[in-house]
Amino acid sequence: MKTMQWLIKREFWEHKGMLLWAPLAIGAAMVVFSLAMMLKGHDVGLHLSGPDGEFSSTTVTIADAQSRQMVDVSAAGFPMIAAPLYISMAFFVFFYALGALYDERKDRSLLFWKSLPVSDLNTVLAKAGMALVVVPLVVLATAYVTSLAILLMIYVVLAVKGANLIGALLASPAFWLSPVRMLSLLPVYALWALPTVGWLLLVSSWARSKVFLWAVGAPLLATALLGWAEKVFSLGVDIKWFAQHVVFRLLTSTMPGTWFAASESAREAMQQAGMVGRHEGPVAMFNAFYAQSWQTALSADAWIGAAAGVAMIAGAVWLRRWREEG
Repeated sequence: MKTMQWLIKREFWEHKGMLLWAPLAIGAAMVVFSLAMMLKGHDVGLHLSGPDGEFSSTTVTIADAQSRQMVDVSAAGFPMIAAPLYISMAFFVFFYALGALYDERKDRSLLFWKSLPVSDLNTVLAKAGMALVVVPLVVLATAYVTSLAILLMIYVVLAVKGANLIGALLASPAFWLSPVRMLSLLPVYALWALPTVGWLLLVSSWARSKVFLWAVGAPLLATALLGWAEKVFSLGVDIKWFAQHVVFRLLTSTMPGTWFAASESAREAMQQAGMVGRHEGPVAMFNAFYAQSWQTALSADAWIGAAAGVAMIAGAVWLRRWREEG
């Protein structure tokens, strides 16, 4: 266990710029930009329908029903404010996994690390753990602080203009539970991201050069060749199935929320969450989002992809044992 902790710390310090400073920079930019817009008096995107609210450049008046709606929605959904950070997380995980095993061969540091009493299995598992757990945790923590800062700034602006809802927000149980519920999606994310992380580690361990071209170009080229063969020879290959269940899972599963588009059962879950939102409001939609996300983790598609991801990580371990050239 101490060896694994040491390996994860090593990975974190070696990639500190991409895995720590980049998320912090994005979060800080979002807060500064939001603050600048509020100081400038720009509309912060507060949209409440109904005849009981009045908004002007100097005052805001909100009726009780709208106040409750706004507090409920913001308390349940404020972690979503940091959406750019969740999107950027997909790129952090993708490029970290892509270079994790290739870079150490390229700069010949592999020879030094192999001189230490650390197995290839532990080394590759530490890199997979970084991509699947540590990086998402860092982004989630940054996203939570960023979302909270922007939400509180919005409520302070409302309070200054006469609509003080800060007390109601802090008294809402959903406000305190939302970060925990977002954190609860980490196992779902790790499960669905396994195929992409496994594929990238396998390519990173195998490719001698042009690692990005191999990782992205090979699945796309395979799809194009299968499409050509199907057109010319009528092989009966389902190109749409191959693109959706193989290429899509290999290349895009590091994006949070792709589990809603990765399989038929997941798409049905997404549609159910959308229907709940339309009929019962945004708070119910957030609740359905978390419930349906966990529901997708029980699907066969998720576990078949995870098994493929584990197999590719095992292949990366085997390749790292024999490949030492740059």
